[in-house]
Amino acid sequence: MINKTIGFLTVVLLLSFTACKDDVLPKPASQLRLDYPLAQYAAFSNHCPVAFDINEDAIIKEDKNCGFSIHYPKMKATIYLTYKPVNGDINKLLRDAQKLTYEHVIKADDILEQPYINPDKKVYGMFYQVRGNAATNAQFYATDSIKHFVTGSVYFYAKPNFDSIMPAADYIKNDMQQLMETIQWTQGR
Repeated sequence: MINKTIGFLTVVLLLSFTACKDDVLPKPASQLRLDYPLAQYAAFSNHCPVAFDINEDAIIKEDKNCGFSIHYPKMKATIYLTYKPVNGDINKLLRDAQKLTYEHVIKADDILEQPYINPDKKVYGMFYQVRGNAATNAQFYATDSIKHFVTGSVYFYAKPNFDSIMPAADYIKNDMQQLMETIQWTQGR
């Protein structure tokens, strides 16, 4: 009888220790919060025939032939700018810029075109917003139609998943629009 009582007490004690745990509750759904500082812009110019404003938090590096890489290390993204002189081949340059954008149509859900015209600065162009899981989500070209032609595109160093990079993509898209809208031709006007 004593063995049965000890066995019963042992079982009761074991059950009481294991039954005292808190109930398991599922974690609520959460969203990744990405806050970026308010963009502050500064004028950039060098020996190249184009000047523009860039975000002070970005790192700019000049590549060959007045091309530029504007790096956003915290967002793992880069804006690539290419400058080309117009040598009577404006139609070819326009076709190439448009072709580069529309090569993303396979992965893109939509491509929005936003014309840009500034006759005072003699800057004309097109800003493209590419929606969906394309390699780039924003591109542009700007020209004076006579001497200067600039293209720009942004690339993220991550697998294209638009939902994941949307806050960073919107931030950099705004920087690209600021860059495009502040372009000035500094030589050969």
